[in-house]
Amino acid sequence: MGFKKLLLFIFLIATTVFYGQQIQLSKQARISILTCEKGNELYSLFGHTAIRIKDATSNIDVVYNYGTFDFRTEHFYLKFVKGNLQYFVSAYSFLEFYEEYVQENRSIYEQVLHLSDIQKQHLFDSLNATLFSDEKYYTYKFIDRNCTTMVVDKVNETLGEKCVVRTQELDKTYREILFPYLESHFYENLGINIIFGEKVDRKGKLLFLPNEFMESLKKAKTNNKLLSGAPKTLLLSTPKTIPVSLWNNYYSFCILLLLLLVSRSKWVFFTYLTVLGLLGIFLLAVGYYSFHQELLFNYNALLFNPSVLLLIYFYNSNRQKWLKYTIYFNYFCLITYLIVLFNKPNFISFIPMIITSFFIFKYLENKKTMKSNQTLYSKN
Repeated sequence: MGFKKLLLFIFLIATTVFYGQQIQLSKQARISILTCEKGNELYSLFGHTAIRIKDATSNIDVVYNYGTFDFRTEHFYLKFVKGNLQYFVSAYSFLEFYEEYVQENRSIYEQVLHLSDIQKQHLFDSLNATLFSDEKYYTYKFIDRNCTTMVVDKVNETLGEKCVVRTQELDKTYREILFPYLESHFYENLGINIIFGEKVDRKGKLLFLPNEFMESLKKAKTNNKLLSGAPKTLLLSTPKTIPVSLWNNYYSFCILLLLLLVSRSKWVFFTYLTVLGLLGIFLLAVGYYSFHQELLFNYNALLFNPSVLLLIYFYNSNRQKWLKYTIYFNYFCLITYLIVLFNKPNFISFIPMIITSFFIFKYLENKKTMKSNQTLYSKN
């Protein structure tokens, strides 16, 4: 058995004993919030939050992590999309937690909470009770229930009042708050903004991101006193050079669409429209299927419009009247989409697709009109 696994095994046994005996923390015990820097993987782009309980007298140094999930879960991706994937709280030694972030080269910041001995004991007992009850599992929601919101709720529950609340960027929407986190990941940003619907355009009220929690915790007060000290750096990552991707950027996206237009190929255009139409069906289906409130009422279906599949059918079956109506309908949808999207942070990202779609609709309309005129001319 490896050294880390041995430590984890010992800790789990110890935790079971602690819970069974309701171990008492000493007056030297400290409870703190750990905020971890964002990583490069999609799941870590927004950082991480955890709770640390350290009591040197009792040889306890434990991290409680609400961001645990199991890839081996049956139908993992379907459950994630539907919104009924179960996350759970796990506990392990701080040493193992620290080593994980050393390997990932991600900074860790700690804020010690100014809690009474009774509050510390209550939080410690509550966390251990959660580990051994059905409350260990919770249904993950991107904004409403994640590793940060669960910790915020746990701290406020311990204090008996809603002390930790959002204190910054109160005028921004959830979409505006998320956008900077994805600046160096264009296609991930594009995908997230495609699948997210109307809810993320509401004003951000919940503390759901680790860095925002850390900043709000600096100002949180209980009994007219600050709840925590200033963040202390436990691990400082070495300077990272963000790799410049030749393909994962806005310019490659524009070039790709430009090449598509330059081709002036009917079948290339049909392929593009087919992708748009199928994505539109997916957006409508997932909005109906999923429990994720972020995916509902998705106005991106105005751009990724399933009706373009009918447009292809009407074009190939030479139903010019219905083709014209469908094209006009899509013109209307594109104009409406521009109006809706105008004040959104992702407006510029979607402009190339809007222009491409408009150009293709106009091309197919003109092509069919010319073909119809040629047919009439030949008959005459």
